Amino acid sequence: MRIALFEPEIAGNVGAVLRLGACLGAAVDLIEPMGFEWDDRRVRRTAMDYIDHVDIARHTGFDAFKGTIGGRRLLLFTTKSNRSAYDFGFMADDVLLFGKESAGVPLAVAGACDARLRLPMRPQVRSMNLATSAALALGEALRQTATLPK
Repeated sequence: MRIALFEPEIAGNVGAVLRLGACLGAAVDLIEPMGFEWDDRRVRRTAMDYIDHVDIARHTGFDAFKGTIGGRRLLLFTTKSNRSAYDFGFMADDVLLFGKESAGVPLAVAGACDARLRLPMRPQVRSMNLATSAALALGEALRQTATLPK
């Protein structure tokens, strides 16, 4: 299982997702450009020493990233879907894609995905924090595929 972040803008979110990947055994793909410098101390501060326990790949853009995933399914988590992630059947080699914090992903990127999924939430709010969304999605995907760490 992999987590992919499309043009992330907030260093602390990336650090939290890296820590999540380390704890649950998921690799993390970072699709550039990012809204901060990679050596931003906020990444390391949030990820702490967990950053040394996660497989991180950086890609110069979406096309470069897409070329690395082979036949894996690319699953976009978006508020612009009616399909619940909890009614979807995950596979162990899926790639879970999350858009940038301020704007999600462009239509062309959404169109390149195999499925668009939504994390259910109350209608009074717009969206969850990126790292929180990634944690909920990854937890459900690993639970369904019986690949949660012991």
